[in-house]
Amino acid sequence: MADRILIFYGSYRRDRQGIRLAEWLVRAFAARRAAAELIDAQAVGLPMLDRMYKEYPAGEAPPTLEALAGKIKGADAFVFVAGEYNWGVQPGLKNLTDHFLEEWFWRPAAIASYSAGRLAGARAGLAWHGTLSEMGMVVVSSTLAVGGIGQAINADGEPVGDGGAALTRSFPRFADDLAWWTQAARSQRETTPPPY
Repeated sequence: MADRILIFYGSYRRDRQGIRLAEWLVRAFAARRAAAELIDAQAVGLPMLDRMYKEYPAGEAPPTLEALAGKIKGADAFVFVAGEYNWGVQPGLKNLTDHFLEEWFWRPAAIASYSAGRLAGARAGLAWHGTLSEMGMVVVSSTLAVGGIGQAINADGEPVGDGGAALTRSFPRFADDLAWWTQAARSQRETTPPPY
């Protein structure tokens, strides 16, 4: 059975560069025979958080929220493509994740950070680690960090230069780590109900 991986991306900026990384990850996971799907917060278009999915009576959540909840519940693992905004997280991605809670539980998550600068979104990656853990996910230790995002992946979506070479070198370990935890979590869910 192919691992069902949702790859979340949250920039709403006009000239967003990180979408290249998100789309490259979809292709890279698909090449490993995973069923990877991009969830672009801008395309989903959820409003600023007012009510979480769980706060709607059954069958009364907006259709977009209902559909996304079903995808999250059906996924085996998640990848968060985390751009760094002023040492912090992207508001679009944070808003999307905050609409849900129990839907995230008992699945692994991985963080792929990026920025225009040389620190490659490391501070955003660190912030996301705690957030995702609090939301019930097991965050794998391997990360991807892409600095100089505009020069590391070209307009055709191909890794280029030193940044692109570092990405392609780091991806196999990142994907292997996520795959191991995905299998472990799936096996555990099949034999033992979650404690809550």
